[in-house]
Amino acid sequence: MTPPRARTWGRIGRTPVVRVRGRGSGRVSMAGMACYKSGERFRLIYAIREYRGRKDEPKGFGWRDFRDLIVRARIQLCGPIVLVWDNVRLHLTAGMREFIDANAEWLTVFQLPT
Repeated sequence: MTPPRARTWGRIGRTPVVRVRGRGSGRVSMAGMACYKSGERFRLIYAIREYRGRKDEPKGFGWRDFRDLIVRARIQLCGPIVLVWDNVRLHLTAGMREFIDANAEWLTVFQLPT
């Protein structure tokens, strides 16, 4: 992760240089669901994936990771799920479509327009 930005000062004509320790080779991805059930407090169900630049390590989420997140949300919420999705490519894959069609009795998906 990159360090937070900060301001500094320097003499006129001399650009200040701020040295920061650490490498910027890591990447953190997060997928989450804001879950609402009438009469109850809302919940945030999420998954985090950290990428360190190693070989054969996925950089981000795949459709199977989204599927697993939905299944975990179903287990925690004990009820039907209504998803409102944007048009991320992973949400539109054939594997995800098959999963949605196979679980239509408890999973409803609304796709936002482009």
